[in-house]
Amino acid sequence: MTDTPIRAALLDLEGTLYANERVIEGAVAAIGALREQGVALRFLTNTDSRTTAAIHAQLTGYGLPVRLEELFTPVVAARQLLAAPGVRTYPLVSRALRDEVPGLAAEPPYTHVLIGDCRDVLDYTALDGAFRAVRDGAELLALQRGRYFKRADGDHLDTGAIVAAVEYAAGTTARVLGKPAADFFALAVRSLGVPVEACLVVGDDASTDIAGGNAAGLRTVQVRTGKYPDQRAEGLTGAATRTCDSIADLPALVAEWGTR
Repeated sequence: MTDTPIRAALLDLEGTLYANERVIEGAVAAIGALREQGVALRFLTNTDSRTTAAIHAQLTGYGLPVRLEELFTPVVAARQLLAAPGVRTYPLVSRALRDEVPGLAAEPPYTHVLIGDCRDVLDYTALDGAFRAVRDGAELLALQRGRYFKRADGDHLDTGAIVAAVEYAAGTTARVLGKPAADFFALAVRSLGVPVEACLVVGDDASTDIAGGNAAGLRTVQVRTGKYPDQRAEGLTGAATRTCDSIADLPALVAEWGTR
């Protein structure tokens, strides 16, 4: 697989292209260089609190040359899954996402419970409602299950903690729609129209970007920015195909593998 030229790349956003609301040095140039090399791009994020349009506006505001159609989020997977006839979804997600998720229902019975970033709606009643729906037979879905996320003012509790609470109480395991689910990466690769062996995943998080990419059979590159220092201290790094200091080094690494 490592002899196959690179035709596409799945690039993580936070921690890889930007961190603490500032663009990683060399990120803009790296994206331009990859495009010049003929590498097709998808920008992957587990952000589950904002619409795709809002995420795109943030990235362009940072000066990152990302196209709206190149963004790939867990909401994309949720739309496909929950658009089927008869779906009745209990939403424990931000108000901003409710118009983007099909199949929402105000009353039981529910076929699915969808959990995402819910800090603006979370209270005991909302959490208990998710638990009761799962206990009554609804499938538990998680847009993602990150432990924490980083902001300029430090680390903050992420969606995974809320998912874990419902899992524990209901005695079940959620189906994860975003990273590190192998299906999420496979769906992103499929959207590019390239074989798995010609695509790589680049990210800072060993537990999502690298673990998910490896599970999907992709080459993986871990950058030493974002969560990398924390995870190195925890002994979580080392599973990627390659590591590099930052996204700025990626075009040279892709050139080593070759493109076509």
